[in-house]
Amino acid sequence: MKLFVNGEAQTFETPLSVADLLNHLGLARTKIAVEHNLEIVAKSAYDTHELGEGDRVEIVHFIGGG
Repeated sequence: MKLFVNGEAQTFETPLSVADLLNHLGLARTKIAVEHNLEIVAKSAYDTHELGEGDRVEIVHFIGGG
């Protein structure tokens, strides 16, 4: 399955949920936001929100500072 993650094409062997993608990328669920095909995905839906062939995913990291 081909996905575009932050504008970069990536290929995965099996279908993924948002949670699967984050795990594959080694990203913790905290301090990030995920957009799937221009819609924000609620953190509570990461486990069940399925991604499909050619989908676009944007992952934004929040960074604190002063």
